[in-house]
Amino acid sequence: MSASELDAALREQLPALRRFARWLARDPHAADDLVQAALERAIVGWSGRRDDQALRPWLFSIVYRQFLDGQRRARRYAGLLSRLGIGAADSQPSVEREQLARSTLDAMAQLPVEQRSLLLWISVEGLSYREVAEILEVPIGTVMSRLSRARQALRRLSEGEILAPPLRLLK
Repeated sequence: MSASELDAALREQLPALRRFARWLARDPHAADDLVQAALERAIVGWSGRRDDQALRPWLFSIVYRQFLDGQRRARRYAGLLSRLGIGAADSQPSVEREQLARSTLDAMAQLPVEQRSLLLWISVEGLSYREVAEILEVPIGTVMSRLSRARQALRRLSEGEILAPPLRLLK
């Protein structure tokens, strides 16, 4: 079979292989990766194929074996992590921690943009006070006092207090 005939034969089987892989993996991205790996293995092992007429079953068996190999690899990896003490106990948060995280994110969303961005830069991105001061073009002391006010506002919102909008004096 020539390269163009092989390409046409494999392309003809792609929709069925994708459907099967999606059924196995239950995730479209993982299924696409599975089909790609299976096609790669089929092309590499093309000369060792036993039956020229049984292309479709051969490809399906490759997809299935690739899936099983991935599942075994994942179980071995999880077992290794649990023996090292990095197991699944901490990987799934409790309902209480999940609720606390949600309420913190909700409180962050209620903060003014200036306070929210300051908290994100320092607490999440890990920027130093000096770096944030350079971004905002203000002294470091100003960054520190604004950060303190942002943390207080976040704490109050997390505890359920309603934040009053800041008043502006007009001349």
